[in-house]
Amino acid sequence: MRILLGVIGVLTVMLQYRLILGEGGLQQISLYQQQIDVLSQQNMVKKERNDRIYREVLDLRKGDEALEERARNQLGMIGKEETFYQYLQTGSSQIAHRQ
Repeated sequence: MRILLGVIGVLTVMLQYRLILGEGGLQQISLYQQQIDVLSQQNMVKKERNDRIYREVLDLRKGDEALEERARNQLGMIGKEETFYQYLQTGSSQIAHRQ
């Protein structure tokens, strides 16, 4: 009877070892969960970026206001009946360079 209890005890310890530290054990599951959390966070960031780009594409398809805003900001274009004023700042380095 003692031998049987000893064998059962050894098997229990071996199974507990595999459960905690072995392949597919609790330690590895915890590591996988951390990786899943990191990847989920990255997916959320990319999903938000994709949603923002998708909304911008829809806005560009629907109206001229978005196209006009892009042309003004990125290409420096102005409207037909608008006047463009450019103010130059004169700094001490520019004055010294001209002399």
